[in-house]
Amino acid sequence: MIFDKVGNTTIVFQEGVALSTFLENLNKAYSEIKNDHLIINLFSLEKITNSDVLEFFELSNTHKATNKSFVLVTDKVSYNELPDDILVVPTIKEAHDIIEMEEMERDLGL
Repeated sequence: MIFDKVGNTTIVFQEGVALSTFLENLNKAYSEIKNDHLIINLFSLEKITNSDVLEFFELSNTHKATNKSFVLVTDKVSYNELPDDILVVPTIKEAHDIIEMEEMERDLGL
């Protein structure tokens, strides 16, 4: 598992593993990154479906409950078919933009 930390945001990715292994490794390493905003880069996964994205739902909700952002990055799913509670964007840049917007909303108490 590779962590790329910039400020209070960590981008997480892992090369050449199955989704189940990626999730297992992410859950094991979570205590190291739980205080950061998280961008989960899923581009290393060759195939990913909407139901695969939903595997991150519980971790996403847990992380958001601590007032931290959790954004998945992939361009291989249909965004309209995913619940609004899980944030999925097609680029790392958009993930950073989402985190900035959410930080502003938290600062404003929205």
